[in-house]
Amino acid sequence: MQSVFTGPVFVVRDNIDTDQIIPAQFLNLVPTIPEEYEKLGAYALWGLPESLYPARFVKEGQLDSEFPIVVGGKNFGCGSSREHAPIAMGSAKCRIVLAESFARIFFRNCVATGELYPCESVDRLCDVLKTGDVVTVDLDAATVKSHATGQTYSFKPLGDVRPVVDAGGLFNYARAQGMIAAA
Repeated sequence: MQSVFTGPVFVVRDNIDTDQIIPAQFLNLVPTIPEEYEKLGAYALWGLPESLYPARFVKEGQLDSEFPIVVGGKNFGCGSSREHAPIAMGSAKCRIVLAESFARIFFRNCVATGELYPCESVDRLCDVLKTGDVVTVDLDAATVKSHATGQTYSFKPLGDVRPVVDAGGLFNYARAQGMIAAA
């Protein structure tokens, strides 16, 4: 499994809710249908107000984001319990969300779907990094290194949730561990 991710970050602030991550009008897209899963990515973080976030996470007319890492503040993923939120971000080719804290259900949905590694940063990275900054995230070392400054920051180790995300979600993990029958 990949443990080091390098790329530009997309930075958001506190209380980014699931309506901002994937607006309700796109919830009719069914993630288990491959074409619809792909379309979900085009609308990831579509609900962010353009006045606060002029750079878009996914450019108009694209399905994937150029930002494999999202950096947030406190309470990332608050709001409803929609699984579409981490799925949309994963479909857009995001792999990691580094936030100061997560809404519990969003964190669980990241793990259950296997779409994103939800990493809780020790430092308030949304005040240190800006959209477009390139970082390297090392899941094994639980560190984030800014390429611009050379500064390294820590996040809480993923612990027992890491192998679940590595496996591609809860059901894949349970199958691989022999907890449930193979599909």
